[in-house]
Amino acid sequence: MGGEYDADSIQVLEGLEAVRKRPGMYLGDPHDGSALHHCIWEVIDNAVDEHLAGYNLTVEVNLEKNGSVTVIDHGRGIPVDKHPEEGVSAAEVIMTRLHAGGKFDNEAYKVAGGLHGVGVSAVNAVSEKLSMTIYRNGKVWYQEYFKGDRKAALKAIGKSDATGTEINFKPDMTIFSDVTDFDFDQINTRLRRTAFLNAGLQIWLRDFRGEDAVEIEHKYDGGLREYVQAMNEKKEVIHEEILHIFGTKVGDKGEVHVEVALQWTDAYSEAVHCFTNIIHNTDGGTHLSGLKSSLTRTVNTYAQSRKLLKNLSSLSGDDIREGLSAVVSIKHPDPSFNAQTKSKLVTSEVAGIVEQIVNDKLSEYFEENPSVARSIVDKAVLASKAREAARKARDLTRRKGVLEGGGLPGQLADCQSRDPEECEVYIVEGESAGGSAKTARDRRTQAVLPLRGKILNVERQQRNLTKVFSNEQIQRMIRAFGAGVGNEEEDEGAFNPEKLRYGKIIIMTDADVDGAHIRTLILTFMWRFMRRAIANGNVFIAAPPLFSISRGKLTEWVHSERDRDEVVKRLQKEAPTSKIDVQRYKGLGEMNPEQLWQTTMDPETRTMMKVEIKDAEEADSLFSILMGEDVPDRRAFIENNASNVTSLDI
Repeated sequence: MGGEYDADSIQVLEGLEAVRKRPGMYLGDPHDGSALHHCIWEVIDNAVDEHLAGYNLTVEVNLEKNGSVTVIDHGRGIPVDKHPEEGVSAAEVIMTRLHAGGKFDNEAYKVAGGLHGVGVSAVNAVSEKLSMTIYRNGKVWYQEYFKGDRKAALKAIGKSDATGTEINFKPDMTIFSDVTDFDFDQINTRLRRTAFLNAGLQIWLRDFRGEDAVEIEHKYDGGLREYVQAMNEKKEVIHEEILHIFGTKVGDKGEVHVEVALQWTDAYSEAVHCFTNIIHNTDGGTHLSGLKSSLTRTVNTYAQSRKLLKNLSSLSGDDIREGLSAVVSIKHPDPSFNAQTKSKLVTSEVAGIVEQIVNDKLSEYFEENPSVARSIVDKAVLASKAREAARKARDLTRRKGVLEGGGLPGQLADCQSRDPEECEVYIVEGESAGGSAKTARDRRTQAVLPLRGKILNVERQQRNLTKVFSNEQIQRMIRAFGAGVGNEEEDEGAFNPEKLRYGKIIIMTDADVDGAHIRTLILTFMWRFMRRAIANGNVFIAAPPLFSISRGKLTEWVHSERDRDEVVKRLQKEAPTSKIDVQRYKGLGEMNPEQLWQTTMDPETRTMMKVEIKDAEEADSLFSILMGEDVPDRRAFIENNASNVTSLDI
């Protein structure tokens, strides 16, 4: 249990206008949706902190019809008594002062995710309206804020024996300009992870925005074990038991609790999720470094002592972690992060603590479970052999001049500029579309690379990389990009986005089923062999229009049947007697160069989608399902998602 939580627990470290002026410093990018969703995370983290302190078993998150969000916890309730230094209620101090909270001295909270005290006050600053309802001291307390300014002082509006806090906020959309709607799937994924990390915590997510309300409950008594089990639901595991490791060490600021769950599968990539005080650290950090070091050391020590490595002297960390699904969660009294968004843990002592605990526990487990240890080593040895075969395949292709980027493919119509920042390459299907694109382009900054037909499905060839690298269409892309190939960053020949000849790689295919399939094949190749290009924001998808709608000399271009119907209806209303022509474009080759430039290639008017990694685990699973060998899984996915298809172009 935490200590006393009252007005004396709240320390003030500064006030709020800077947040509205520079929200990116506190919440993330206000344009791409990260800051918008980070507002929810900050409020939820406070509710979960009450659970970590031992006072809250249920969190409720409601997406309201009016675009606001309500977060309810059943903890102690924010303190309502007057702050001894500020002269207003402690609740108002928390809502209006940056760096104000009960989490700095570790008395009210021994461990907490919302550590910097800027969270809920930053949310208040960027909200059009925020209301706070507190159940505490036998009363119901209420206060409203508008753009960070209070409407009136906190006051009691009723009586109640309940305890807890209810925060409702509606973001100010003059700040969040591009992404203005909360993503249900993203929130659901976050809450699911939070429930996994807090065994026994019940979390409700309700969405009232549609015609029918949606309600989902997350509660996992198995904690991290259930988390890893869910990660491997669609994978073939090589050992049934999930390894569960936990331990505590005293650090510089107090006790550090470490919990790790591990299980190896037959997959070709690793999936490791890192958390500090239940906050997801998307970029890992020192706890990930400690886990990697311990796995490399412990598995090699065991394998060498049992003479299981055959002709190998040792296994690399990449070999050992191939197919690994893992979650590492630490609880630290005073962690340090690279930024307020807490994407990376930088507390140096954590690496050694995690490494020591995992070394001890994993070594002990291997001694007691030799068959499991042997299966893990055998998997790593196989990965090592496959990696060596891949290296030889790359070297062979490199000696032929394919992977060096020195000889550009003859089909490439290169651009004149040599500045990657302004250069972009369009990958198009077929010579017909390639011809139109080459004529339409801006020759100074736009290159065009036509591919012939459908490229190899690399998802089914991950153990036959000689076939992958000898594929003509794949060779064209590798040579044109000039940045290497492979996701192993320490490999000299691996893909490096800093070497890219083009800042934008734009996939431009026909707006039909074949075009979508070719686009998916290209994305699958890039995910498996050039993932850093996606992570670095270099990959885009062009969105050519499906229809042109003409009335006289006026022509409008639209990307869907629904938009077509709306435009036709509007034009008919504006001029009922005028003739309206609608033309359907199935292929890029059907457009003349002028039309292709105007609709799809002109930076001033085109529509493009950036390919982003929002959930690497989900993306990896999706590529395996849709492009892999498992037909039943693919059929099940299509059947389960068929109801979501509103327009299928065949």
